Parts: sequence; structure tokens; C-alpha cells
Amino acid sequence: VPMLSLNNVFSQTELDAFDVRVSTLLQKQGIAVSTLTYCVEPKFDGLAVSLLYQNGVLVQGATRGDGQRGEDVTENLRTIRSLPLRLPPTAPTLLEVRGEVLMLKHDFARLNTEQLARGQKTFINPRNAAAGSLRQLDSKMTAQRRLSFFAYGIARLEGDTMPETHEQALQQLRQWGFPICEHVQCVQGAAGLWQAYQQIEQQRDSLPYELDGVVYKVNDFALQQQLGFRTREPRWAVAHKYPAQEALTVV
Repeated sequence: VPMLSLNNVFSQTELDAFDVRVSTLLQKQGIAVSTLTYCVEPKFDGLAVSLLYQNGVLVQGATRGDGQRGEDVTENLRTIRSLPLRLPPTAPTLLEVRGEVLMLKHDFARLNTEQLARGQKTFINPRNAAAGSLRQLDSKMTAQRRLSFFAYGIARLEGDTMPETHEQALQQLRQWGFPICEHVQCVQGAAGLWQAYQQIEQQRDSLPYELDGVVYKVNDFALQQQLGFRTREPRWAVAHKYPAQEALTVV
């Protein structure tokens, strides 16, 4: 299943236009929805991966790559402590999970401290550190970097019933042992989206991970199917970017 990109919005005006566009597309198909329910989740500044489980066992993990073909990083993914290698007996016979590999702020600070102690070059930011760690040729090196993982979607499922909503899918993933971001919330309409955006922005500095925005997704999977996709982007989801963080430095 292709790993698609997301379109971006950068203002409340563009956010309102996204909500109107989704509602209009549904109305054209004879689906009248007075107020849409969306799921809002932090947009991690990490590396997107796809995980394939067969009979409850992790058999392959890959990076996004070009959306069709990515790098096989299975052995390195196995070193991430928060990522389950074996699922409970209740898990489906085949499951493809989408999620994000990232480095938490305190693990990033620890890594750079160790780099300095060894006289080696430090990393610029947690995203670069996570990407470089996941692509190490030696999985033992990856294991030392203390990467984290959060699941945010189901791409394929066989041997069980697909949940009806994105919120239910996240709850199911949690029951199967996957870590889910605790700041995901479901809201109503454009007003709810904007409120969630501001709320997460206020919490941004205190969160244990870096993020560069939030992601909005139509909660109902049946409505997602009706809305469909553009060439490389879903019509039912969009990323809302935060302004770049600024700081002073001495040159």
C-alpha cells in the first residue's frame, strides 16, 4: 500500500477552506454532513515507517522512500524497545502498520553529550539523529541510540474486521501493544480543528518530542473512502504546520 504525502495548510483561512472543501466533496456525492468529526494528532518531526506483521510476528519494516519503495530497515527497527516484535494472539493474521520513528528530546541530549565525550561531531536536531540511527549498517549501533516509535494508522488488515473510524483504529493498535500518542483528540468542524491546533502549540515546548505541526484526518473511514485521493495525497487529511521556531545565537 503506497505511503502518501500530505498537503499543507499554514493559516486559519486555509484550514477553514480545507473543511469546506471536504464537506463540498461529500455533498457532491449525495452525503450531507452538517459537522464533520476529525482526529487531530501531533505531526512528529521524525521518520515515517511501514511495519508488516504476519501471524503476529514482525517480518519487515521499511522507510517511506518514494512512497512505493523504501529502505529495508527491519533489523534496526527490531532494536526499538517500544516497538512490539510479536503481537498478542488476538492480532490479525496480516497487519501493516504505519508510524513514526523519532528520538525523544532527552535521548537526543544524551546522545550529543556522549558524542562530545568521544570527541565526535554532534547532531543538529533529533530528526537527523533518528534518521541517521535508523539507517545504520550495524543494528547494534542503532540499539545504542534509543529510538522511539508511535503508531498512527493501519494500512492493511487480514483475518479481522477493520475498525470503522481512525479513533477506533488507534484504540485497537494500543490493544495490540503499539504505543499511541496520548495527545490525539477528536474534534468537531473547523472551529474544533483550530482550537486543537492552538492547544497543542501551547504545549509544544513541554512535549517530550519535537513536532512541526499537527495532522487532521476525517475520522470516519467510510467517508475517507468516498473522498479518495489525489495523485499522491489523500483528500481527507492535511498537515497544519507551525511557524519555525526562532532562537538567538552568537556568531
